[in-house]
Amino acid sequence: MKTKVERTVYEISVEDLQEVAKEVLERELTEGELTAVGNRVGDYIDWFQAIENAINDCIRRTDKENHHNPFASA
Repeated sequence: MKTKVERTVYEISVEDLQEVAKEVLERELTEGELTAVGNRVGDYIDWFQAIENAINDCIRRTDKENHHNPFASA
């Protein structure tokens, strides 16, 4: 039985991590530090709130605009 491959909609790259490290530490992360930070960074992101904010911004706002716009397509 084949499993469905999940699609990634957002990811943080090594380049993203290194960019922040250069600003914060004034140097790049080592391979070991990249692994440690990469494994931990998701613990500090409130994924539910980020997704809820995006839904509210992109969908609920659009729904409200369409609800009040008599010329919006149904």
